[in-house]
Amino acid sequence: VQSTQLDMQQGSLIDTGKQLDLAIVGQGFFQVLDDNGIVNYTARELFKNANGTIVLASADKGYPLTNNEVTIPTNATEISVGSDGQVFYLEPGQTQLQSGGQIQLARFINPQGLLQRGENLYLETSASGAATIAIPGIDGMGVIRQNALEASNTEPVRELVDLITTQRTFELNGQV
Repeated sequence: VQSTQLDMQQGSLIDTGKQLDLAIVGQGFFQVLDDNGIVNYTARELFKNANGTIVLASADKGYPLTNNEVTIPTNATEISVGSDGQVFYLEPGQTQLQSGGQIQLARFINPQGLLQRGENLYLETSASGAATIAIPGIDGMGVIRQNALEASNTEPVRELVDLITTQRTFELNGQV
């Protein structure tokens, strides 16, 4: 599986209406820490945990964002994330937005060289090159779109044609 070629093209965006569903439009990955303190890269949806920390939720735990730990109070009624990754929130009884931190993104010279770890997490390798960290929208980095998630970039018709072609090739080789 690790030698499978990754297709990192942008998938279509699906509007979800959820305040912490963030899609990256263009190049970039969110950076999260695992239990061992190792930086992983992903493009999955984020959640707010019981402490108000923005995390990537997995099957059994939440991985916090690595950069400038973005925190939102548990009683926040409204969350706003700008295209530049700036997070704001509104608490009950207040009319002015408060800053919750800044989300930064990472990109790689060769994203196909990332090591697939599972759960849509990737690790940096020498083949991927070192991560370039930047604010979204700067230095060729993608921008963040709130209330949306990226759908699969798979085209079913193309995949079906490829499957039929592979099957015909296999049949021809079997007859030889």
